[in-house]
Amino acid sequence: MRTTRALAASAAAVAVLGLAAPTAAAWNDPTSVTAQPSVISPGGQLVITVKGDACTVQNSTVSSNAFPTTRLRSMGGDTSTATVTVSSNASPGAQSVTTNCAGRQKMFNNVFTVLGGVRGGIGGSSTTGATPADIAIGGGLVAVALIGGGVFWMRRRSENKI
Repeated sequence: MRTTRALAASAAAVAVLGLAAPTAAAWNDPTSVTAQPSVISPGGQLVITVKGDACTVQNSTVSSNAFPTTRLRSMGGDTSTATVTVSSNASPGAQSVTTNCAGRQKMFNNVFTVLGGVRGGIGGSSTTGATPADIAIGGGLVAVALIGGGVFWMRRRSENKI
């Protein structure tokens, strides 16, 4: 009789664990994260939209290397949003967003792209300055222009005297 009870208790425990395991393994909430606009300059504002019931609870957050951790606001149904400001020193390129919903974290890659700065203006087109080769080439071009202009001027001057 003891063996029967032990087997029944073991079978019940295995059944409970067996039914709970797929629920724990199948946690995939939230299902998606999107950003509008999907391409943005540093300092711009994004609206992050998260789909998933787990993220509609209080204290759910989104975070990224490009913006600080921000709380999500439930929009009804299974949708939550957050308005974030991209850091002015965010690195250019594709950015991932991490959700923290119901105590679990999930990362979504390539959610939005931060644009890089333009290399223009004073000092923006060159990072190290002129090299000796650049100076030699520029000096040579100036010398050729001066000599060519002088020869042209001298020839015109001599033609006028004739």
